[in-house]
Amino acid sequence: MLLGHDGAVPLDPLDPLVTDPARFDALVEAALDEIPEELAALVRNVVVLVEEVPPPEEPDDLLGLYDGVAMTQRDSWSPVALPDRIFLFRAPLLDFCDTPEQLAHEVRVTVVHEVAHHFGIDDARLHDLGYA
Repeated sequence: MLLGHDGAVPLDPLDPLVTDPARFDALVEAALDEIPEELAALVRNVVVLVEEVPPPEEPDDLLGLYDGVAMTQRDSWSPVALPDRIFLFRAPLLDFCDTPEQLAHEVRVTVVHEVAHHFGIDDARLHDLGYA
């Protein structure tokens, strides 16, 4: 396999990382495991899901999506609800990345970005923090 101009190994469409959803799921799990325990303990009633592509009403290149009510928008009178959902979209993430290392990095960034939305952090602040 030829190396990229920066010496990194490019994604190969025949690579199991690209073709095996379980390996992609492992990247997501590793990204979730990297969230500091103090912060992870505050995440409540959230499920993380991997989908192949974004919903039809969303942009095709969307990498992730938070679907829920941010912690900053809740109060003690809020009814118990279905879990909030964090989606990661496999095909756009694979399309966005050129190397396995870049894919692992972008999965981590996307996970942090969507978890931050759960805590009420908006896109402008995430951009300032380098997670946009």
